[in-house]
Amino acid sequence: MTQGIGIAGAGAFGTALAIALGRAGTPVTLWARDADHAARMQQTRRNAARLPGVDLPESVTVTAEIADLGGLDAILLAVPMQALAGFLADNRAVFDGLPLIACCKGISLQTGTGPTAIIAQVCPASAAAILTGPSFAADIARGLPTALTLACADRAAGARMQALLSTPVLRLYRSPDTTGAELGGALKNVIAIASGIVIGAGLGDSARAATMTRGFAEMQRLAKALGAETETLSGLSGLGDLVLTCTSEQSRNFRFGLALGRGQGFDAKVTVEGASTARAVAKLARAREIDMPLTTMVAAVLDGNCTISDATGALLSRPLKEE
Repeated sequence: MTQGIGIAGAGAFGTALAIALGRAGTPVTLWARDADHAARMQQTRRNAARLPGVDLPESVTVTAEIADLGGLDAILLAVPMQALAGFLADNRAVFDGLPLIACCKGISLQTGTGPTAIIAQVCPASAAAILTGPSFAADIARGLPTALTLACADRAAGARMQALLSTPVLRLYRSPDTTGAELGGALKNVIAIASGIVIGAGLGDSARAATMTRGFAEMQRLAKALGAETETLSGLSGLGDLVLTCTSEQSRNFRFGLALGRGQGFDAKVTVEGASTARAVAKLARAREIDMPLTTMVAAVLDGNCTISDATGALLSRPLKEE
């Protein structure tokens, strides 16, 4: 008999997953860092700030006590990528030994690794997985059909997690290639920023299409160098997520790029994982001598080392070559 699913992080995505699983009848314990926020959600049955108009099912319990996540069947980690290592280290006694599924996308600035490597290092007794792919929290919360990749190197553990987390409208495809799934989810955010810059700067949809295509080539290049299966990048966690985030203003990374392209400010409270990822990957690409011009230019623009105009000129003046 299932003990239920725990979700660490009551932001938009964590709450949306709680709603989706709760609607399917799964007992869910949703942990919120702020006690007042947790009490308000438990009482009102809504996350009004992040997902207005959507109610929490009765099978979802909101708590601010991290110990309430202990002993459950699996834990979804819906915390920011750059905070993941510290969060797991602080709560190792609760999590180590439980199946842990990362729901964050990015590369750690500190370690240069993805979330499953961090899980394996901090909680070595846990089966480590990542849930990633083309999805907006609002769509999941509304019950719209969504397909995601669940990547876990342990095939048996991955199959158990797939069965636990799939619902009639949330379809999970299983993969053993955690590296490829992580890189797809992380790198598409960088290309989404670049695509937003292109549109924000008025360079047009044709330029955006070229940015997406050449960005996808960069994603595959790095994935191959790091031992991932390039086929993984052609699936939901790579190409699928890339298309979604480069073409919709629901994407925080795309909106961030739009603001950059227009010379506008952006809400500092909004987490933009692609910004940290661009810096981490640009550093990694330099160290391994991997050609990633778009990623390098995004990092340079973010760090103020290059203007958008200069970046555009540098990319367009690169030597001509075969595709």
